[in-house]
Amino acid sequence: MSNDVLVHDNAGLCTISFNRLERKNSITPGMYATLAEALSKAASDPTVRVAVLQGHQTVFSAGNDLGDFANASATSTESPAFPFMRALATFPKPLLAAVCGPAVGIGTTMLLHCDMVYAGDNAVFSMPFVNLGLCPEAASSMLLPQVFGYQRAAECLLLGEPFTAQVALGLGLVNKVLPSAEVNAYAQAQATKLSAKPLNSLLEIKRLLKKGQSAAVLQQMADEGEIFKRMLMEPAAKEAFSAFREKRKPDFSRIQR
Repeated sequence: MSNDVLVHDNAGLCTISFNRLERKNSITPGMYATLAEALSKAASDPTVRVAVLQGHQTVFSAGNDLGDFANASATSTESPAFPFMRALATFPKPLLAAVCGPAVGIGTTMLLHCDMVYAGDNAVFSMPFVNLGLCPEAASSMLLPQVFGYQRAAECLLLGEPFTAQVALGLGLVNKVLPSAEVNAYAQAQATKLSAKPLNSLLEIKRLLKKGQSAAVLQQMADEGEIFKRMLMEPAAKEAFSAFREKRKPDFSRIQR
């Protein structure tokens, strides 16, 4: 397993921590593989009742490591990112997240698969796919309208602008906003409460809550992945990443479909 992701099991609780602070917890292929494996093991381990995803009190995750976007297969169904997204979508037990600081791209979209999300007052959420000439992932194009409502989801995805923890609370993405220094401990306390509940009840309640959309979520992930892969090779994405490397504003004015 990658040291950039730490996995700790204790008293029925599996804590999965991003641990690449020097790169703002941006996610590499190795990290995706570790995250997918950790969720898979937690799902099948009868001693685990609850899982928590967390970062540092200054940053949750800057999303996909931009260096990996040069690889056209970055989100294909054969890449490590896709098993991680599938593991999120199919995780049968309560899954919590503690989010502080930036949560960019998949750092935000993964939260749509969590059952409870607690945010620091310094949290900033962003899904800037359009600014990179790309489309959303993790079935967010399906789930975001369900959570936010269509118009607010469209505003977030079409403009790609960041929004604060208080806005996320109003939109229904997070359950509670706390001082950043308290978030991880609060999520752990909530997870500890859940771990004392009967496992079969936790499993059945979550299954019923998600009943009817599981297959559609996985299909949407696959559809997004194919489009994302194609768009990585198109002129808009190439211009966006060239501009990023050259530290300038991208110019999409001459790029047509």
